[in-house]
Amino acid sequence: MVDTHRHRGLRQQLVQELKFKGIKDDRILNAFMQIPRHYFLEKTFAEWAYKDVAFPIDADQTISQPYTVAIQTSLLDIKQGDKVLEIGTGSGFQACVLNFIGAKVYTIERQKTLYDKTEKFLHQIGFGTVRTLFGDGYEGSPRFAPFDKILVTAGATEIPVKLIDQLKPNGVMVIPLGEGNTQKMLKITKNENGGLERENFGDFSFVPFLKGVNNFVNTSKQIHQTL
Repeated sequence: MVDTHRHRGLRQQLVQELKFKGIKDDRILNAFMQIPRHYFLEKTFAEWAYKDVAFPIDADQTISQPYTVAIQTSLLDIKQGDKVLEIGTGSGFQACVLNFIGAKVYTIERQKTLYDKTEKFLHQIGFGTVRTLFGDGYEGSPRFAPFDKILVTAGATEIPVKLIDQLKPNGVMVIPLGEGNTQKMLKITKNENGGLERENFGDFSFVPFLKGVNNFVNTSKQIHQTL
C-alpha cells in the first residue's frame, strides 16, 4: 500500500475542512490525519477519499461522507476502552476511526461479500483488533453485550429494541432515524431505569438499515483495495 506526500497533503486539507464544519475533538481529527482513507477505495478513485462526500463501494453500499463519520464519532463521546458495537461495517473506515481513538470495536456487516473482504483488509492495514461479525444488525450481538456505546451507520425507520437491550445503563446509541431519503441523527441515552433520552442533531442521508443477512458472495470481479 502506498501513502504519498500528496495523500498526506489531501488529508491535511480534509482535516481543515472538518474543523471548519465544527469538529473539535483532536483525537478524531488526528484519526483522519493518520488513517490513509484512500486505502478504502479502488486506486482509480483515490482522490475521492479526501473529498467530503459519500462514495459507492461494493454491495450497493457507500463509504460515508467524512463529516458524517466525524460527527457520529463525536456524538458517541468515546472514552478509552469503551466497548462499542457498530452496525454496518461497510468499508471498515468508521470502525478504524473508533479503534484509533481508543474504543474496543465490534462491528456487524450483513453483506457477506463486504464482510469477507473487510475482515481480511482490516488485518492487512493494522486494525486486526477490530472484531468483525457477520450477521443481522437488528439482532445486535448478544454474545458480546452489553456495550457502552452503539453506532448505527444506516438509516433506520425504527429504534431496534434488541440494540437498546444490549446497551449498558447510561450507555449511548447514535442512530439515523426516519422514513425516506433523509433521517434525523439521534443521540439516545439509556438511563439507569431503562428510559431513553433523545437528542436530535439534524438531517443526514444514509443507505437503508435492512433486516436479515445477504449470504450471496459475488464471484465476479470486485472493486478492491490497492495492496
